[in-house]
Amino acid sequence: MGQHILAIDQGTTSSRSIIFSPNGKIEGIAQQEFSQKYPNDGWVEHDPEEIWESVVTTLKEVFNKCGVTPADIASVGITNQRETTLVWHKETGKPVYPAIVWQDRRTSQLCRELSNDEGLVDYITQTTGLLLDPYFSATKVAWILDNVEGARTQAENGELLFGTVDTFLIWRLTDGKSHKTDATNASRTMLFDINKQCWDDKLLSTFNIPKSMLPEVMDCAADFGVIEESIIGSATPIQGVAGDQQAALVGQACFEKGMAKSTYGTGCFMILNTGDAPLKSKNRLLTTVGYRLDGKTTYALEGSIFMAGATVQWLRDGLKLIDDAAETEALAQRARRDNGVFLVPAFTGLGAPYWDPDARGAILGLTRDTGISEIVAAGLQSVCYQTKDLQKAMESDGARPTNIRVDGGMSRNDWVMGFLSDILGAEVERPEVTETTALGAAFLAGLQAGVFNSVDDLTQCWRSDSVFTPRLSKAERDQAYDGWKAAVERIRCS
Repeated sequence: MGQHILAIDQGTTSSRSIIFSPNGKIEGIAQQEFSQKYPNDGWVEHDPEEIWESVVTTLKEVFNKCGVTPADIASVGITNQRETTLVWHKETGKPVYPAIVWQDRRTSQLCRELSNDEGLVDYITQTTGLLLDPYFSATKVAWILDNVEGARTQAENGELLFGTVDTFLIWRLTDGKSHKTDATNASRTMLFDINKQCWDDKLLSTFNIPKSMLPEVMDCAADFGVIEESIIGSATPIQGVAGDQQAALVGQACFEKGMAKSTYGTGCFMILNTGDAPLKSKNRLLTTVGYRLDGKTTYALEGSIFMAGATVQWLRDGLKLIDDAAETEALAQRARRDNGVFLVPAFTGLGAPYWDPDARGAILGLTRDTGISEIVAAGLQSVCYQTKDLQKAMESDGARPTNIRVDGGMSRNDWVMGFLSDILGAEVERPEVTETTALGAAFLAGLQAGVFNSVDDLTQCWRSDSVFTPRLSKAERDQAYDGWKAAVERIRCS
């Protein structure tokens, strides 16, 4: 067995397989997009079989893109879109319903009804670190059991299994031999006690979900099962698993209390390492598991933005203002900075710190002078303004990050990173390897496999590429941010 690590990065819009060398260098990448389905207003679904096929395809393709063979792989890590919910038959592995994606808002009414019970709302926050919101898995599982014919009876008979995407992939990759997840993914279900590190019986009863459906919860670096030899040509162990944002925290080597990372993928997620004690937010941020190693939990404070790269995708596919995301940087550079245009991308509601599921998007401040450049720039700026919302909330909680490590597709856009630094009034640091989500999964797998001896080894692998420093004065920054806040208030519903 070799020393290379294979990471499966199963995201919201595509699946990727990436091979890393022992020093964290990328040796090969294979990627495949899959369909996004919107059957009703606020509903977002994926075809589980299409996800599976995209993963298998990239697993086979990645070896054709580099000189690494399956025999060179020491271990496999998996990172995944979190909260996305799947339910499948225990015997056949066949899903009973499409995957309900984390962006999906179909259970908003159920959450509103449950929110009338203040005791339950407080219990959810104290136990899970989360807010009662359609974003998380619990109400999605309940919806499937209540709306798919025969599903509840089958679940109560022990015939159905639940999992987030990582669990579904592990089940399929091991040919049904392993039904496991890790502590970070479990912590996003709204069913997991992050203090006791176990599934919570009261919440399972509240949402009427049989415990037999749930996977075993493991450390992030652990033995999750062995991939069937026929899939990649080698029976290779899966030894690292983390939800995408926590994987990025690991990939950015944010192992010290106070370190923060912000990932710009389909959504945007800022996570701040708070150490071995969960920090309870007073500003509707989430307390979550940052990672769990050797049975020790490191906690984090997280703010989630639903639309980051997805906003650029909408500019491309919805408005057809661009043909490729790469065009946005040049267009934004042509826009006047003080044009007064704000795009609030509340297409599926607003995430932290607002948590307004009924808000809807808008473009404000349009004049006859407004053109494509201004609208594109406003779309890019909206991601930075939303990050500022998270920074302000963390600051109010007594944990303001002043140095942000960034990653994800949008982090490669220098214009966006420059404006981000300006509006945050903080240094923004981009690493040499911006595929830190996959790198984090590889780091975790490598720890368990012995490729790395400790987190100190992982820290040594992290290298900075660019540092962006603020150019705006405080007065200019505050004026721009005040315009954003006014725009948000115009479209809020709660």
